[in-house]
Amino acid sequence: MYAIIETGGKQYRVAEGDVITCDLHDKEIGSDVTFESVVLASDGKSVKATGDALKGVSVTGTVVRHGKGKKILVFRYKPKKRVRKLNGHRQPFAQVKITKISL
Repeated sequence: MYAIIETGGKQYRVAEGDVITCDLHDKEIGSDVTFESVVLASDGKSVKATGDALKGVSVTGTVVRHGKGKKILVFRYKPKKRVRKLNGHRQPFAQVKITKISL
C-alpha cells in the first residue's frame, strides 16, 4: 500500500512506516499531521488516481524532529560597480513518520 501526497509544492511517494522530510514548520514534535492532498493511492490491487475516487483518502503521520538543511550561499555581484552581496540560507524542515494511509 502506498500513496503520493503533495505538500509544500512537492510530491512524495509514501508508504506506512516511511520517514519523509518536508517543509512543515508550525507543528510540534510528537503531534499528528494529516495530509489531505493525495494525488494517487494504491492498495496493491487497484490504483485510485482521479478526483472522485480520492474523496475520502488521507495520509496521517507523526512529526519526529525539526531541523535545518545544509547552508546554501547566494552571491550577487555586479562587475565594475563595487556591488557584492553574500547571503546564506538554511531551509527549515520537519521529518514526518507516516503512520496510516486510509483509503
